[in-house]
Amino acid sequence: MNNSVNRRDFIKKSALLSSFFIVPRHVLGNGFLAPSDKINLGFIGAGKQGRGLLNRFVNTGRINVLAIADPHEAKRNLLLDVHRKAVQKAGGKVSDKDVQVFGNYPELLANKSIDAVVIATPDHWHAVQAVQAAQAGKDIYCEKPLSLTVKEGRAMVNATRKNSRVFQTGSMQRSQEYFRKGSELVRNGYIGDIKEILVCVGNPPKDIDFEAQPIPAHLDWQTWLGPNADAPYNELLAPTLKDEFWAKWREYKPFGGGYMSDWGAHMYDIAQWALGMDGTGPVSMNPPTDFDLNKEVKGLQYEYANGIVMKHENFDRGNAVRFIGTEGTIDISRSFLDLPENLKNVKPKGNDVLLPKTKTHYDDFLDCMQSRNKPLCDVEIGHRTATVCNIGNIAYELKRPLTWNPEKEEFINDKEANGLLERKLNKPYRIKI
Repeated sequence: MNNSVNRRDFIKKSALLSSFFIVPRHVLGNGFLAPSDKINLGFIGAGKQGRGLLNRFVNTGRINVLAIADPHEAKRNLLLDVHRKAVQKAGGKVSDKDVQVFGNYPELLANKSIDAVVIATPDHWHAVQAVQAAQAGKDIYCEKPLSLTVKEGRAMVNATRKNSRVFQTGSMQRSQEYFRKGSELVRNGYIGDIKEILVCVGNPPKDIDFEAQPIPAHLDWQTWLGPNADAPYNELLAPTLKDEFWAKWREYKPFGGGYMSDWGAHMYDIAQWALGMDGTGPVSMNPPTDFDLNKEVKGLQYEYANGIVMKHENFDRGNAVRFIGTEGTIDISRSFLDLPENLKNVKPKGNDVLLPKTKTHYDDFLDCMQSRNKPLCDVEIGHRTATVCNIGNIAYELKRPLTWNPEKEEFINDKEANGLLERKLNKPYRIKI
């Protein structure tokens, strides 16, 4: 009799437990994701980078794409096609009708079925879209460089924390073996004390120097500009699909931080990671005073509080970073990891710091959406790296030495430099800085 009662109680409790696990996740509260759930994504930005990211996320086999938004009609349509082919290649079935398509992103953010957004827009949009996404309860994957100004980056961090969001910066080099292994060797002193770091990336941004062209019928130019002041259209900024290339908006001050930020957000990021400086940054910058932005620019020198010097310098190995220690040199890029002979087969020691190893940068983000842990390149890390790029660009612009307080995130006794830590946003797009 007792066994029968216990068995009935067990069956009742099991039924109740099972019913809990089939309750829709939105009933259980914002941010709940069961390990078995597929994650619903919205893509903001349908250009070359957005298309690449969509393929990579579909390849995880863990997501659904519910919506896309972009002011460029032809690129929206192309992203739909890329999505359909990617799903079919992975063995799935999908119709374009399954994906909402918008010319602007606010309607995408209003869709409560979307768990996270992937932001692959020009840099001048990142902060506004990320802050509003956090406020809408979305987790965020945002391309690097994270922000166009230091204060916009801090606003992104604050919004992420206030709304308890998971935020992965698209600095995917941290998920690649060359950079992880090289950074571990530097971090653990295998080339001795670091004396100097060389970062080889391109120029700081320049003022607009192109002529205005007629705005194409398929592009909503005012929406593309968004938070920015009015500016002339030129296909350099938003290329047509007929002759598409990597857009040149990143080279101009109103929209990007030049290649100091575009590639710098990758290579300065690795320098910060290898040094264990993710929560801080340099304390001074000393730029050259004579250079031409239409030619190669180099020579900016950063210094950290511990005396390590980091130089913006071309050492003829493409976009790369060089660590120079008292006992050797390490060069790292996406194509190579050049180590001293004695380190080529070295194994980690028991007390070594081991940096996180991920399957992919995209899986790491999705994993953290389910665990609610911070991802490999959390928003604070992305912000600190973008800050290195942004304050370096300010030093280049002012052409004089600057002293930086990484704790207060301001220049010391320099009103002019501090005035460049933010910019004016159009009223509809203003966020709390």
